[in-house]
Amino acid sequence: MLNDKQSLLLTGLMVGGIFVFGILDILDNFMVLTALTIMFFTIIINMFSFLKKSKDIPKEENQDK
Repeated sequence: MLNDKQSLLLTGLMVGGIFVFGILDILDNFMVLTALTIMFFTIIINMFSFLKKSKDIPKEENQDK
């Protein structure tokens, strides 16, 4: 879904948004809260899809034995 750079960028935007909108005291605004919630769930869904994908890849066994 998202690669590493996109995940880090989205996480940084979410943290920066929480910081800036918290300073401006508009975190209670419906639109701001919706945007931050969508970013959060996108990051969480990406984490779970990566974990599922990494379990599907078989691990190579050591050939030196």
